[in-house]
Amino acid sequence: MKSNRPFPTENDYVIAADGGYKHCVRFGITPDIVIGDFDSTKKPELDNVEVHPVMKDDTDTMLAIKHGFEKGYKYFYIYGGIGGERTDHTIANIQSLGYIAEHGGMGFLIGDRENFVVIKDTHMSFNGKSGDEFSVFAFGGIAEGVCEIGAEYLLENATLSPFYPLGVSNKFVGEEVIVSVKKGCLLIKWNS
Repeated sequence: MKSNRPFPTENDYVIAADGGYKHCVRFGITPDIVIGDFDSTKKPELDNVEVHPVMKDDTDTMLAIKHGFEKGYKYFYIYGGIGGERTDHTIANIQSLGYIAEHGGMGFLIGDRENFVVIKDTHMSFNGKSGDEFSVFAFGGIAEGVCEIGAEYLLENATLSPFYPLGVSNKFVGEEVIVSVKKGCLLIKWNS
């Protein structure tokens, strides 16, 4: 799976999670559905709005992810879920990537300056400018059979622990990087 992805196209199924609708409007994107509890923003006056109670277990982003799975989608590109004043929501969105991987999908958290993905028992390839950094972390437990090919620091059949940051700050060298894990999950971060 390649990671580089442009903004949504007219062929994509677009889900706006709560306040994400305002950003869709700003960028001229018409969502197929707007989902949320609308506790921090006004509910849009549209026909395609799904309102949920404020007191619930799922974040608005998780509601959107579950809706996407129900519709049969396996690839998720989450925009606007990094940074801001709510670090807890950023962490929740990274955990949501783990949920997607655990359920057989692949999700990308796309930010202004950085991107995240969680992969499970698979591989992915991505590109960056020579000298740009990327990091790979064990996520949710031990990750076995980890390889990094095409990077400044090569890794072959390594075991990564979520309690030791061995995979931080590797570098692109002008070619495609392939990261793989035989057993377990990896959280991968790279610059936009």
